[in-house]
Amino acid sequence: MKIALIILALSVVVMTALPLLRFNQWWIRILDFPRGQIAIAGVLVSGASPFFLDFSNRYEAALLGVLLLAVGHQVMKIFPYTRLKRKQVFPAQSCSGTKSLSLLVANVLMDNRQSESFLEVVRMYDPDVILTVETDQWWQQALLALEESHPYTLKNPLDNTYGMLVFSRLMLVDTEIRFLLKDSIPSMHMRVVLRSGDPVYLHFVHPDPPNPVFATETTERDAELLIVGREVEKRGKPTIVAGDFNDVAWSHTTSLFQKTSGLLDPRVGRGMYNTFNARNPLLRWPLDHVFHSDHFRLVRMERGPAWGSDHFPVFIQLNLEAGAEAEQEEPDTSPAESRQVEEKIEEGRQEA
Repeated sequence: MKIALIILALSVVVMTALPLLRFNQWWIRILDFPRGQIAIAGVLVSGASPFFLDFSNRYEAALLGVLLLAVGHQVMKIFPYTRLKRKQVFPAQSCSGTKSLSLLVANVLMDNRQSESFLEVVRMYDPDVILTVETDQWWQQALLALEESHPYTLKNPLDNTYGMLVFSRLMLVDTEIRFLLKDSIPSMHMRVVLRSGDPVYLHFVHPDPPNPVFATETTERDAELLIVGREVEKRGKPTIVAGDFNDVAWSHTTSLFQKTSGLLDPRVGRGMYNTFNARNPLLRWPLDHVFHSDHFRLVRMERGPAWGSDHFPVFIQLNLEAGAEAEQEEPDTSPAESRQVEEKIEEGRQEA
C-alpha cells in the first residue's frame, strides 16, 4: 500500500509539473484539462499519507511537501472559477430589450442524430443567435426549420467535425468565413445589429483538439485562438468571441487569448460551467466558451441540459450598458506575454 501511495503521489506531482514546461505535445497539453480531478486525487493521497508514510524519512517527508505544493498549484488554477473569486463581469443593472443579446453555443457531435432534442433546447432558451459546431450537411438539413425564426444565417457544413452553422433573428452584416491556418478548419466573423441599432462584432471558432491522431501538437490550436485575440485587441467596440475552443478556461493559452483580446470571462467568480464530457460526470471541464468586451454586463448564463451530444450547450444573455467599460477591468498582457503571443502565432503559421 505504501508503494501504491508513493506512485500516486508522484503521478500527481508529475501531472502538475509537465504543463509548466510549455511544450506543445498533445499528451502534455491535455494535462491542462483535469486540474480539478488531479487536485482531488492529490488531496486524497495527502490525507492518506500520515497512515502510510514515515515522515522521519526525509525523502518521504519531501514527497509530501512537493505533493502539497502540487495540490496548491492546481487549486489556484481553478480558483477563479469558483464563487469565492470576485466576479470579472458585473450583473446587468437592467435588461434592455433593445440592447440585450442572447446566444446559444452548442457542439452537436457530428454523428449524433437527436436533432429534435436540440430543437427543444433552442425553444427552451429562445436565443437571438445560435452557433452550432460539428455540423455536416445532415445537420444543416435537420436545423432548416430554425430559419423561420432566425432568418439571418451563415453556413459552412463539413463532414470533418469542423462544420459551423449560425442562425440569427437579428440582422447579420459583413459575414465572413475564414480559414485562419488550415483550409479544413473554418472560423466565422460578422457583426450582429441589436434592436437598438448598435453593432456587435462576433467571432466564432472551433480549432483542433489535442489528440494523438490529428493534432499531436497544440501549436495550430493556440495560434488560431491568439490570431483572433490579436484582431479583437484594442478594437474598442462591443465584441463577443465564442465557440468550442478545445481548451480549458484556466490553460495558459486561453489566459493569453484573454489578455491579448482584453475580453472578459463571465464565468470568473460564478463557476466552471463544465461542458464536456456530458456523458461522463467524473471527467468534465469547460471547453465551450463565451468571452466578451467590457461593454456588456451579464443578465444570465447557464449550462444547458444534456440532450444527446457529448457537449452540454451554453446559453448567455448580455446587456450592452453605457459606463460598463469604466467599471469592469479588462485583462492586459505584459511585454513578455506579448512576445510569447507573437512567437506562438508565427509557430502556428509555420506549422500550417
